[in-house]
Amino acid sequence: MLRAMFGRLPFDPVQALSVIAADFGAELSEGVPLSRFTTLRLGGPGRAMLTCRDTDALVGVVRALDAAGTRTLVLGGGSNLVIADEGVDAVVVRVANDAIRLGPDSVLAEAGAVWDDVVARTVEAGLGGLECLSGIPGSAGATPVQNVGAYGVEVGTLLRRVQLLDRGTGEVRWVTPDRLGLGYRTSVLKHSDAALVLAVELDLRPDGLSEPLRYRELANAMGAEEGERRPAAKVREVVLGLRAGKGMVLDAADHDTWSAGSFFTNPVLPGDRLPTVLAAIAARLGDDVRVPQFPGDAGTKLSAGWLIERAGFTKGHPGPDAAARLSTKHTLALTNRGSASTADLLALAREVRDGVQDAFGVRLEPEPVTVGCAI
Repeated sequence: MLRAMFGRLPFDPVQALSVIAADFGAELSEGVPLSRFTTLRLGGPGRAMLTCRDTDALVGVVRALDAAGTRTLVLGGGSNLVIADEGVDAVVVRVANDAIRLGPDSVLAEAGAVWDDVVARTVEAGLGGLECLSGIPGSAGATPVQNVGAYGVEVGTLLRRVQLLDRGTGEVRWVTPDRLGLGYRTSVLKHSDAALVLAVELDLRPDGLSEPLRYRELANAMGAEEGERRPAAKVREVVLGLRAGKGMVLDAADHDTWSAGSFFTNPVLPGDRLPTVLAAIAARLGDDVRVPQFPGDAGTKLSAGWLIERAGFTKGHPGPDAAARLSTKHTLALTNRGSASTADLLALAREVRDGVQDAFGVRLEPEPVTVGCAI
């Protein structure tokens, strides 16, 4: 029955989706601009939207749509999405299951929980570990997909397990972090529809102290030495202040926060590429320039923001009248000043990417996922 109805979906979507919504307790809506659900405030509508406020509804809806061969867009917090102005020819499944359960040394958060609410709840309960990830927009379900990180801490180092819906088999199972192929701002879940995150469970510190302070800016702001541990509540307070100063804490009244956060990832250069890039930097900026470098197992990480600025792009580029421009607080964020289109934003992204490539031979890669469009 479902397959027959969905075979007619382009002609009679409401009837078929109404059955799904009724069967699994989801909420059906039509013609909703996805700009309402993204931190960039950009994006046209999907074919329809099914909002799932509990995990059973989410699993049931996705299983039914997949069984019918219906194209879907799973939408969480919308903080890492760039959606085409025309929208997307897909049924949007909105992840809105948001339970948060605390244990003596852990937290279990359903995929739709607001991430900063998860962090706040753990800190308020006297649990340490997540404080450096305060203020990051989006939902808990997105954190292992992107291996979200900030101020020297990545979600992957704290993950205990992740609950997934296998969209090929319909099976729900828990997996450990070693199954996720976690890397710098990536995982096997990113750019793939093979599995859907339903919940995450993370290990925490019951003593209420932070993770070791590994990021110099944060340690300096706290008057601490790198590697020290401080009360998680104090670290959260300082992190929120640092992020707010860069326009990285959501504020509807501040267009510098109408962004997808850091738009480009920091490039990681293998050993054989690094000398060429450093030579290009020296040729443009002089031999005595100090280049921020962060050696790691995969290569040497450079600062995307530093490269963008040294390539000639300033905060607020290309100017106050532009609908899309770099944040006035942080050159790594591309922002919607209130009237931008997705096309405007992508044009700016291409300009910045190509400018850094021309200047230093480094191609910056976007961090957000693009839907129905491309940089």
